[in-house]
Amino acid sequence: MKLNTKDLISAALLIGFAVVALWLNTDHTLGTARRMGPGYMPMLAFWLLLGLGVIVLLLGLVNGPDPIERWTGAEIGFLLAGAVAGVAAGMAAAGMSGWVAAGWNPLGIGLFVGCMVVSVVKSWRPLFLISAAFSLFGLILEPLGLMLAIGLSVILSAFADETHTPKGVAGLVVFLCALCWAVFIYELDIRVPVWPQF
Repeated sequence: MKLNTKDLISAALLIGFAVVALWLNTDHTLGTARRMGPGYMPMLAFWLLLGLGVIVLLLGLVNGPDPIERWTGAEIGFLLAGAVAGVAAGMAAAGMSGWVAAGWNPLGIGLFVGCMVVSVVKSWRPLFLISAAFSLFGLILEPLGLMLAIGLSVILSAFADETHTPKGVAGLVVFLCALCWAVFIYELDIRVPVWPQF
């Protein structure tokens, strides 16, 4: 066996995230393929993620060696600071009232804050800024609607790579908004707000 450390850790993260997400998704109604409930598409996405994690795990057992580089002090410090800030923000949000404390919002707020803190370090930015964008999407989908959630998430995740241009990001936002509206709102008739609900 030629173990690939990076692939094995990636597989563990993918599989772990998929298992936790599938467990959290049990709160949602699945529905059927013909009449999807709010938990149907996430369930499919998480099963695909689990399958991807298993594939990466199997490949990681034979395509090594690929050792992990040593982390710098700043990387370790900001990772710990992000964990502390995320937990503190989530606990503070849970103690508040209104939208901030509703449902899974405290968890989303904690994840968003923690990922934003860690993404200060350039080497962590691609992973954690995109994760923050996912958390932001989940947090603002209900109050701000699908179009703004897509737009703000894409704009935030674009900062993970310095090669993105404003024109390219704007084009991606328009394309994804049109595609998601056509697929999820028009064709599948999924009941999520499209625009802000004030």
